[in-house]
Amino acid sequence: MSVVQSANSSATLMSQVGPNIIHHVSNSNIEHPILHLPIIAGIDFSVTKHVFMLWLVAFIVSVSIIIPIRFFIKSNNRIPTGWMNAIEAIVKFIRDSIVKPNVGEKWVMLWTPLVLTFFFFILFSNAIGMIPIFDVLGLINRFILDVPYSDSHNFINGLLHGGVTATGNFNVTAGLATVTFFAIIIAGSKAHGFIQHWKNLVPHGLAWPVYIILIPIEIMGLFVKPFALTMRLAANMTGGHIALLALLSLMAIFGEMFHSAAVGIGVAFVSVPMAAAIAGLEIIVVLVQAYVFTLLTSVFIGMAIHVHH
Repeated sequence: MSVVQSANSSATLMSQVGPNIIHHVSNSNIEHPILHLPIIAGIDFSVTKHVFMLWLVAFIVSVSIIIPIRFFIKSNNRIPTGWMNAIEAIVKFIRDSIVKPNVGEKWVMLWTPLVLTFFFFILFSNAIGMIPIFDVLGLINRFILDVPYSDSHNFINGLLHGGVTATGNFNVTAGLATVTFFAIIIAGSKAHGFIQHWKNLVPHGLAWPVYIILIPIEIMGLFVKPFALTMRLAANMTGGHIALLALLSLMAIFGEMFHSAAVGIGVAFVSVPMAAAIAGLEIIVVLVQAYVFTLLTSVFIGMAIHVHH
């Protein structure tokens, strides 16, 4: 009988692990927005957690990147110091090592600002997702302010729904990839003219039956590029957090299965170091994914400018 009860309780707990993980990585749903706004033309404009994080990242990028650069440009001192040294090093690396080799000398100053915007925005969005801001607020709220988690009217409890990594949201990455999609068309049109850009999708001088197959493939490839950007960034940022939560959930699962806190603590000696290792890997992924998105954007724009078949 005890074995059956143990199986039922552990099954119940394990059935909660999945929804718990999804709850911690997804956007706050319409039932738990940070700010309720009216529905206009069937669209709910309420501010969810990921919308709030996008605003927060935009503010951080403005304060840490845009404003210092504007002050530096307006100042008479042309020698960067302190924080501006780091910004200059990143800007020069992106311009000279990523954008310039792909788009060419003629177009480098036109497309570098867009690529830099992508890099800094994605980097800060990824990085802030690694900081447990709302988890700390929840701990303070529960153990210091003594507010129960079940209190739905508490403002801090309302902030605990959903994840903080906006770039783990496919809508966000799709929006960024859409900008890349139109940038590719604009780059090709500026370099070759609008009509010629579309003609450049396929090589010239082939037998006409080949175009029956080649044209649909090239048109599909045009949409596959932003789709790949969308899926790669969102999946990588979400996958790391899911792995972390799954490893940490093992303590509760094994403790419940064996009805022993000692077993849960014993599992912690394995799961916690593994989670720490994945967290360290995630720090690298934060930078790598920002780099990869900007690199591929530069490559795709360069392909539209320098047509090779």
